[in-house]
Amino acid sequence: MIPRVHERGTRTIGLIYYLYGPGTHEEHIDPHLVAAWDPLAPDPGRDPEATYGDLQQLLDQPVDMLPEENRPTEHVWHLSVRAAPEDPILSDEQWGEIARRMVAATGIAPDGDSTGCRWAAVRHADDHIHIIATIVREDGRQARLRNDGRRSQAEARKIEADYGLRRLNTGDGTAAKRPTSAELHKAEREGRERPAREELRETVRRAVAGATSEEEFFERLADAGVLIRKRLAPSGDRLGYKVALPDDRNEEKEPVFYAGSTLSPDLSLPRIRKRFSGDSEPPGRDSGASSDQVASPTPSGPATARRRTAAAAWQAVLVIDDGDDAQAAAHIAAAGEILDALATTSAAHTRAELREAAFAFERATRSHVKTEHRHDRALRQAARDLVHSGPALGRGEDGATTAMAIDMLFFLVTAAAHWHAKKEHAQQAAAAREAAEHLRAAYQAAANVPMGVLYQRGRRLSQPLRLKQAAYLRAAVPELAERILAEPSWHALAATLADAESASHHPAALLAEAAGQRELDTAGSIGDVLVWRLRRMADLPADAAMMPEPGTTTAKGSERAVSPVQRRDDRPRKAR
Repeated sequence: MIPRVHERGTRTIGLIYYLYGPGTHEEHIDPHLVAAWDPLAPDPGRDPEATYGDLQQLLDQPVDMLPEENRPTEHVWHLSVRAAPEDPILSDEQWGEIARRMVAATGIAPDGDSTGCRWAAVRHADDHIHIIATIVREDGRQARLRNDGRRSQAEARKIEADYGLRRLNTGDGTAAKRPTSAELHKAEREGRERPAREELRETVRRAVAGATSEEEFFERLADAGVLIRKRLAPSGDRLGYKVALPDDRNEEKEPVFYAGSTLSPDLSLPRIRKRFSGDSEPPGRDSGASSDQVASPTPSGPATARRRTAAAAWQAVLVIDDGDDAQAAAHIAAAGEILDALATTSAAHTRAELREAAFAFERATRSHVKTEHRHDRALRQAARDLVHSGPALGRGEDGATTAMAIDMLFFLVTAAAHWHAKKEHAQQAAAAREAAEHLRAAYQAAANVPMGVLYQRGRRLSQPLRLKQAAYLRAAVPELAERILAEPSWHALAATLADAESASHHPAALLAEAAGQRELDTAGSIGDVLVWRLRRMADLPADAAMMPEPGTTTAKGSERAVSPVQRRDDRPRKAR
């Protein structure tokens, strides 16, 4: 159940006309009262003798009785309460009881208080009601409505339990503002995939991902094609900004601008500046990367950027698991930048799921835990590398390192979900879990071809060589060996172990280190996870087609290259 306190209004009659009217798209059906402060309150929806004006005059009566100079200007309070799509249709009597509980919980009409505010609950659809109230009480005092939104949410959780409805997660006041009903209807009318507010939030987040200065941030916004309006002090210093989509217009055909702070609390200009201030400080001991890692120049291409992203993501997992709260919060916030940057620069077959992962994880990037941005430099540098290295191809080393990066990011997002759950950040934990599912789908799309290449490569190993790799596996991870040997990805792992041995690594020692870095229970395929960990740790090409076949040598004793015929299996295959 989702309650929402709307902005205060000045005209009671205007809101009544909306509640009893047909709606923007004729969606209002049979508007009528389900409850009110007075059981005899007029209902213009069901009583042909009652008028909108009758209801308005009665609601406004306590306000009108005050001296004009004491009347609050914005005296109209509005709360909508919506059931979840999977909830059963509630009766008028049930909605009426829910309305009475909401006005009591929020302070409009506390239980046992005969001098509370006047209110009325209107139902014009199966799944929600609207409560209209005037904030002057019968005794002439104004209602105490501080934290009315938070109190309505707390009461909604109790109502869900009492009525057997879907249990939603309790918020903590750090969520971005949801689109209004008007914004949702406008987006539907104009055929937009998302409301302008959400589209702009995504655009601004992508512009800030890895940026190191205000100038770069605003340049990226301009390149994205949005309209920008900067708020300047008399000195010329920037105080804030607003953005608009060029084709999003109001009734006067003017662009609809949104301030950064109204898109999301962390997108105000002062909050964005804090990210940049962290970039100028030397990295701390627990920042997740050495100074040469953080200050390194932009990589030469998308594949290098993705390998660095995988390395930074893995270090961030360890910090979230073992670091203090400020460090963990910083890494989780920066993980959002990584996801935004990866979604922007990845190939078409992974872009949609990565975009959904970034969209979902946005909610997980904020909580009341204070963030120390000096700890997030390695991840922010990785996001910058992704942006500046340009779009990646969906094949070859670009495609394979994309799978490697997504695999590591899955563990990073999962670690964030666990951290939030321990802190009882219900909404953030749920958002991170949702993002993980989108990353899982993106991984399947990205890993399809490179894992297929490794699978065929492993199948081509000689029998003695396969037995040798199996012995390494049993020696390194005896408790997991039989499970891994039964997975389809075992052949890819065997090929990777053979590649590592060809590159002068000790396979068993490397495998033991890879398996011991963190638990593997959350992995869909342990073999897949170990493949990418090993190839990253051993600095092997992610695309195995770039390497010679294990165990084959030329006449001079060097490993020979794979022929195009041997690579005939480098084609898409169904995910295993």
